[in-house]
Amino acid sequence: MKTPRTIVVGITGGIAAYKAVNIVRAFVLNGDAVHVVATAAALRFVGKPTLEAISRNPVHTDLYEGVAEVRHVAIGQGADLIVVAPATANSIAKLAAGLADDLLGNTILASTAPLVIAPAMHTEMWNNPATVANVAVLRSRGITIVGPGVGRLTGTDSGAGRMEEPETIVAVALAVLDRVSTTGADQASAVQDLAGRRVLISAGGTREPLDPVRFLGNRSSGKQGVYLAQAALARGARVTLVAANLEVAVPTSVTTVLVSSALQMHEAMTLAAQSAEVIIMAAAVADYRPKTVQLGKIKKEDVGDTLTLELVKNPDILAGLSAARRPGQLIIGFAAETETDADRLLALGREKITRKGCDYLVVNRVSQHEGFGTERNTVTVLDHHGVIVNEVSGSKMSVANCILDLID
Repeated sequence: MKTPRTIVVGITGGIAAYKAVNIVRAFVLNGDAVHVVATAAALRFVGKPTLEAISRNPVHTDLYEGVAEVRHVAIGQGADLIVVAPATANSIAKLAAGLADDLLGNTILASTAPLVIAPAMHTEMWNNPATVANVAVLRSRGITIVGPGVGRLTGTDSGAGRMEEPETIVAVALAVLDRVSTTGADQASAVQDLAGRRVLISAGGTREPLDPVRFLGNRSSGKQGVYLAQAALARGARVTLVAANLEVAVPTSVTTVLVSSALQMHEAMTLAAQSAEVIIMAAAVADYRPKTVQLGKIKKEDVGDTLTLELVKNPDILAGLSAARRPGQLIIGFAAETETDADRLLALGREKITRKGCDYLVVNRVSQHEGFGTERNTVTVLDHHGVIVNEVSGSKMSVANCILDLID
């Protein structure tokens, strides 16, 4: 049974405050102890009873409550993680200036726990030079900024400034917490080790059309690639995800390029690689495609009892990226294998990294119930000499962070 972690959810006064209810609920369902610190303005958007019912703890708002127990510092001192969602332009400005004129400000200043904030405001406010400068200050201190996304705001407005979706905020926050557990809570800035780095990731499984309704595909859900994107985002990276037929949601603050076939992925990855510092090829790409795609549906009445398909080889995307790499560009590939013998699996990985020419290769065994579509993964990481540099078994988020640890 896991030990509950103490998470403080700070809520400030923006219309997106209603989404904070789902953030609190997700942490509670994850087994964490959640304490809500809401500003007076926040409670004009979402009520105390709702937050107390969902968090299962009293909601704290007043700086002068609980003076005898020194609550204005005790909450922050006891936190393993603080998440502020939504974080308005005003609250971001106060954080950057180190102001503590309310309970939330005191809680943050009194804590050494990592801080994750999810901005939410109108586009003009997000793009204002004052906000841009304040966000840069927070990033420089190792604070994780999740979002904002681009989409509908209040009224008829649309643009950058929409708060990232609750599930993404929670996923990034938990990735930060897991990361900090290995680096030490007093070194929260260590989680921003990829700040500003341009990371390109592929995810999902390609589909090769046979006709307008059928395709040849694989069982990849894209979860490992999306977890890599979430973890890289949590560590401050600028992430581009080339996504093929995903079964999971992608953070809106990740630049996403949607593709379907191997040829489309090849084109998208080749283009995006020109500006990427790190490339992680986590997608399951078809080795072959039908030579001819039928314009109309293939009918069994026309074909008969046997259907013969002629397949042609797809481009080797990983090998091509490795051959065209720029100096200093890091390339990490994946190799999904069904081999059950550990020694033979390792040999296959070593053969593959020699052919592909990448810097690291993540070898994982897949089967009907392993690797694809699951929440866990077991991988062996090889360097370009075929030497084992890591072996990891656990959640796909923990695997993602171990892979990102390869980046200098």
